[in-house]
Order: sequence, then C-alpha cells, then structure tokens
Amino acid sequence: MVEYQDNFLTEEEYQKIYELMTNDKFAWYYVPDITFAKENANNNLFYMTHNFYNDDMPLSNYFNSHISMFKDMLKAKTFIRVKGNLYPSQNKLSQHKSHKDYEYEHKAAIYCINTCDGYTMFEDGKTIPSVANRLITFDGSMQHASTDCTNAKSRININFNYL
Repeated sequence: MVEYQDNFLTEEEYQKIYELMTNDKFAWYYVPDITFAKENANNNLFYMTHNFYNDDMPLSNYFNSHISMFKDMLKAKTFIRVKGNLYPSQNKLSQHKSHKDYEYEHKAAIYCINTCDGYTMFEDGKTIPSVANRLITFDGSMQHASTDCTNAKSRININFNYL
C-alpha cells in the first residue's frame, strides 16, 4: 500500500534539511546510470547521490544531525540504506525504468525536499507528485519508478529503506 503525508516535518526541521541539501557546499556524487539496468547511459540521463547510511553504519557527517530523527518517525527498527537523490532538470520529463530497491521484504519511504513536476510511479499505476516536506511510504519490494523534473533546477529527495 502506498501512502503519503504532507507537512511531515515541522517547518523548522524541514528548513534545516532543505538548507543542507540545497547548499552549494553539500557533497553530491555523480552516478552515470539512474537504475540498475544501466539503460539510461545511452540517453545521457544521470543523477547525483549522497549516502547518509548503508551497511549498518552512518556514511555521512550529517546523519546524526539531520537524518537519524527519521528512525523514530518511521518506526524503523533499523535502516538498511538512506541516501539523498538529486535528479537534474531536463527539457523533457523522463520516467526512469521501474525497479525494486531490494528483492527482500522491507519498508521504504521517500522524503521530498522540493516541489516540482517530478513524481514516483508505483506498480499499481499510482503516481505521487514531489511536494516539499511530503513523505511517501510503501512496501520496499514493490516496483516503482522515479522521474527527473522540468520546472525546477532539480528534483531532490531522500530515499529510506528500513525494517
């Protein structure tokens, strides 16, 4: 089941994360392929990531100060992975290949940093637009597809996989 909640964080909490992830000093890392199939390499689509948490450990200096609070809010026993995604704006909206983050049963959430015409589409056909301070939750083993955007400089979100 796909659900979403608007105004997930307080305005102060949201602004703290927004200012971090849109700051020109925040470290984003280039990923040449948007999905695991690497089919986008031929059409010049790429994205940037920031790994906050993976393999049972924080990977970012910002994990404790900006991200760890989500563990209680999501009622997560543990995080599997937490990463920031930045999809650069394109001239044409592109929906990326549908995928599962992990094949095994787990929970997933997408926290939207900014509002844009990008969205996440799920295997049942449901699309949830990117709206600032919106949290989308779903079964992590469900097929889903991301998009970039056309009406903002980028589409920015945080992807959580957790138990």
